[in-house]
Amino acid sequence: MATGETGFDDVTFDLISVQYHSLKAGHDYGQYVRDAKNAGQDEIASFFEQVMAEDSARAHKCHEFLARLGGTDNTNPQNG
Repeated sequence: MATGETGFDDVTFDLISVQYHSLKAGHDYGQYVRDAKNAGQDEIASFFEQVMAEDSARAHKCHEFLARLGGTDNTNPQNG
């Protein structure tokens, strides 16, 4: 597998990156939902809930792909 600047294979790094950002965003969206509900904006709160669910699904899919690629076995920096 090709490796990028990190020494980790590119695909694993990319999946971990997408997973991390999806989980981080999902955490932040919880506050957005609360803000919208507190403002009486139920339609906007529903939109944020939908976005949060999409990011959660995205993170789960990354997890599945990482497991298929061998879990953490392929995340050790490669000697190069």
